[in-house]
Amino acid sequence: MKEKKLKAYHQKRNFQKTNEPKGKKRKSKKKGPLQFVVQWHDATKLHFDFRLEYEGVLFSFAIPKGPSFNPLDKRLAIQVEDHPLDYATFEGVIPKGQYGGGTVLLWDQGEYEVEGLMQEGLKKGVLKLTLNGKRLKGKWTLVRINKDHEKKQWLLIKEKDQYAKKTAGISRFKTSILSQKTMKEIAKNNFKNPFLQVDVQLAELKKDFPKEKGWLYEIKYDGYRVIAFIEKDKVQLKSRNQKDYSTSFEDVIPSLIRLANHRSMVLDGEMVILDQQGVSHFQDLQQWIKKKNDSPLTYVLFDILALDGKDLRNLPLIQRKEILAQLIKEPLDHLLYSQHVIDQGKQLFAYAQKYHLEGIMGKKMDSSYHGHRSEDWIKIKCYHRQEFVIGGYTFSEKKDRPIKALLLGVYENKQLQYVGKVGTGLSQKMQKDFLQRLKEVKGTKNYFSKAIKSKEKIVFLKPKYIAEVQFAEWTKEGLLRQASFKGLREDKKVKDVFLEQDSSNLVIQNIPITNPNKIVFVKEKIKKIDIIQYYDQISTSMLPYLQNRFLSVVCCPKGTNQCFFKKHLYHSLQGVKTKTIQTNNQKETYFYIQDTQGIVAQAQLGTIEFHCWGSQVQKLNQPDIMVFDLDPDEKLSLAKVRQGVKDLKQILDDLSLVSFLKTSGNKGYHVVVPFQAKVKWEKFRDFARHVAQLMEQKWPDRYTANMQKNQRKNKIFIDWMRNIKKATSVAPYSIRVKNGRVSVPISYQELKNVTPDQFTMEDVLMRIKTKKDPWKNFFDIRQTLQ
Repeated sequence: MKEKKLKAYHQKRNFQKTNEPKGKKRKSKKKGPLQFVVQWHDATKLHFDFRLEYEGVLFSFAIPKGPSFNPLDKRLAIQVEDHPLDYATFEGVIPKGQYGGGTVLLWDQGEYEVEGLMQEGLKKGVLKLTLNGKRLKGKWTLVRINKDHEKKQWLLIKEKDQYAKKTAGISRFKTSILSQKTMKEIAKNNFKNPFLQVDVQLAELKKDFPKEKGWLYEIKYDGYRVIAFIEKDKVQLKSRNQKDYSTSFEDVIPSLIRLANHRSMVLDGEMVILDQQGVSHFQDLQQWIKKKNDSPLTYVLFDILALDGKDLRNLPLIQRKEILAQLIKEPLDHLLYSQHVIDQGKQLFAYAQKYHLEGIMGKKMDSSYHGHRSEDWIKIKCYHRQEFVIGGYTFSEKKDRPIKALLLGVYENKQLQYVGKVGTGLSQKMQKDFLQRLKEVKGTKNYFSKAIKSKEKIVFLKPKYIAEVQFAEWTKEGLLRQASFKGLREDKKVKDVFLEQDSSNLVIQNIPITNPNKIVFVKEKIKKIDIIQYYDQISTSMLPYLQNRFLSVVCCPKGTNQCFFKKHLYHSLQGVKTKTIQTNNQKETYFYIQDTQGIVAQAQLGTIEFHCWGSQVQKLNQPDIMVFDLDPDEKLSLAKVRQGVKDLKQILDDLSLVSFLKTSGNKGYHVVVPFQAKVKWEKFRDFARHVAQLMEQKWPDRYTANMQKNQRKNKIFIDWMRNIKKATSVAPYSIRVKNGRVSVPISYQELKNVTPDQFTMEDVLMRIKTKKDPWKNFFDIRQTLQ
């Protein structure tokens, strides 16, 4: 009898054509409230479907006029075939020509309780219900209106209680409680995904588990990271570097279409091959891609980024996973929902070790989806394993095994750093296929940053291919020990391969570094660690202009889209000094640094730009550095800006003042004049203003000393206001927030060849090693204002 409950439902539907859930009868709950659902169904005639969970199925009624909150209304409810419990979340379009063809909108959902026993109520033909839905609430009664059970006609009546109304009260509800779409919107299915590509969320490598609660943990699967874009029953599968895998992994597409059920969505997951124990192996997936493995493909889904045209990435992870779990209630071929545990990482890791898995993932439950590497997601591996760039191989005389070992590297500061060799795991069959591919990228030089010492003959390769390698540990020399080749990765870019390190113990200048691999500049792919290492290396050149001067800094701890200006510090910070001064009848606390540790400490907190006062802490009221910022109108040519530098230099030369030049890192140049700290701020400011006004008087069509925007059209604003007390100017060698470029000291002779935003961090570090310092004599100048 139980097996026949869904027989009528199955007989009426062709599940090759309809996306309705096939479903199975489930065991009934023994205790607690049961669910009910109301679906608005635009089929041959518009009507409502009222369904009650009972004995593992949905006991269902069609209500032509819909439910009414008015106790005087008696609404006809025609009993129809039982539906599977999975139908409780169904919303979409049933194809024309199919049973019930039309649009289904999820109108209400909740829990219900029945007075007495359901079985006795059915026998008597009276069911007294208490509904607790999003829209239907309170006491309701279902009454069978004839004794002929075969006709199955009932009346749905609202009982008098606090929810009763004098009207039907349902006409105001026009949208779905699931998607918030109207019937027409569901029918048209015009919702497009809010983005067509996405930067994936990446994890930091860790050895230890977080101490705080609020983490969920999942198995780390060993395959290809794949994003699924589903829209209008079409699916595109993309790798993390935007490579299209829709053809390669076409086996999963029918199941994804059925999962989407005419809705648009973006899913994140791992494409894998699972063995009989449910364990994924990267090599098996590679064999599958080469058509040498007939095991079924599995797409493990662990996140949803968009649904019905709405971007979900800012929702907390736990909410996104709940939405995803609701979508994957019914088992589908080739799809697997990534289950998780909460705050039980050590237990899950023990399980991963027992079954020789790659490791586990930890994710903050309240984290949004940033689209870059951060400590919101962490990975804890059971063994050392990562990707390396193949930069060459050592040649073997054996004909059947011409490759003795692959030479491996990672990128650091845009240079390929050698990290060792791997020979184990390169089978004879693999070498035959692989050698042909390597010949296509044979190089003419060593692409590693340093020479490679080897007794064997080396064949260098252009960096194109990435190897997945497992190894025992790192040697003291920073080379791989007991490395084993696991396969080629074609889902990543070589420039994205860097040395994965446990960031928990990363310390620079005695400052612990957190989130080192967080992407700060998305377009330029500049990480937090890149910025910190730059400031650490440039500090010797930068400190003379920065130390012992009050600072204002631009901080971007969450990336350059969310920055703020900071000029006060009210707590102690390693490497940073503070001083409280009296200004305008109030006390203000400013901060300054004296050494490299202070610069690194600020960079660790997210500081990108350093701006400093024109006076030193020891002589706050006697400035010694004057700055003129040439700020051009946006339409002005670079040639005119360069001419402005020449004109300003000429005026300063006529005044017998030695000046220096630097790029702004943005769109202009800075002319800087050193002085002995002799005069007060007022006189210093007035002199700077007079110089700017002199330029304006001499060339009124070129320059203005007025900061008003309407005065700058087709002109250069000679910004003299950097020379007022408390005002700051960007420090030499500071990175700029706009694009990650650097403000760099140059000589006047370089002006004709150097653009204001020319220098990257790498350029600057190379420049200080290979060129003489154009500001070498800056602090030897002994000029004063009279």
